[in-house]
Amino acid sequence: MTDAMTDPSTSSGTGRDEGPGAGAPGEPDPTVAEPVEAFPPTLREVMLRPQWIGMLLLCLVVAGVFAWLGQWQLGRALVSNPVPPGATEEVQPLADVAAPGEYLPEPLVGQRVETVGRWVPGDFLIVEGRFNDGVEGHWVTGQLRINPSESGTDAPTSVAVALGWAATEADARAAIEELEAAASAVEQVEVTGRLISDEGPVPPPADADPQTMTRMSPAALLGQWHEVDGLSVYRPYIASIDAFAGLDAISSPAPQDGSGLNWLNIFYAVEWAVFAGFAFYLWYRLAKDAWEKELEDFEDDEDERRRSPDGPAPAAS
Repeated sequence: MTDAMTDPSTSSGTGRDEGPGAGAPGEPDPTVAEPVEAFPPTLREVMLRPQWIGMLLLCLVVAGVFAWLGQWQLGRALVSNPVPPGATEEVQPLADVAAPGEYLPEPLVGQRVETVGRWVPGDFLIVEGRFNDGVEGHWVTGQLRINPSESGTDAPTSVAVALGWAATEADARAAIEELEAAASAVEQVEVTGRLISDEGPVPPPADADPQTMTRMSPAALLGQWHEVDGLSVYRPYIASIDAFAGLDAISSPAPQDGSGLNWLNIFYAVEWAVFAGFAFYLWYRLAKDAWEKELEDFEDDEDERRRSPDGPAPAAS
């Protein structure tokens, strides 16, 4: 009787087997894992991921190429040697200054040149809107087919020549009639003038004839010339010093002495530097967009968890 009363297994206060790990009433069960609190990734963590490091290396290569191109352009700008003062006034053979199809280097713009050839009949054309000592008028232009002895090749070679200035279109057309008559009779003509870069073609005014030209552009003139099969053409043109067929001489003063810097090349060098910087900005912007997208997804998951407290806890970051 005494044993039964003192047996712990039958005691009314401790008759229930608590089992291992059981805590006191009201305390959390240590066998149940607490939910792990998740945190969103930082921008730095996203940028240090392998895919974004690889993208950064690619941007470094691209920026390096752009930097090399900028250095090359800057070198060309600084190495350009200006011609000595007064050198543009010394008349030189055209073939010694430029070649057909090539752009005219900036230090040689305005160089006086000479060449010999014949006028091609039917290719005397008018360029409007040309000023001579502040007065607006017209230029008469022609195609000069250079003699093979001057061009150094048997291939047909031509250069555009501005022959003179006229105050009115009627005077320009009268000069063209005279030039057309002389073109068939004169075997060859010697031309001396300044070599000037192509001004670039522009569309004519909306209400003007489609063939109207307002810029001195050999490229535009070539579209209206005859005998152009296999023709080599100089990109710059010659502004003749001596006027032809009663036209006024074109006012073409000597170019000012350059500073020794090619500002166009400097501008290109700055452009390449901007492109190199943009490569890094593009990497940063893409990585930040990916990070912002992850933040949005994380916030959506958090909102979903709050609405469903019994649902599965979000995975640890």
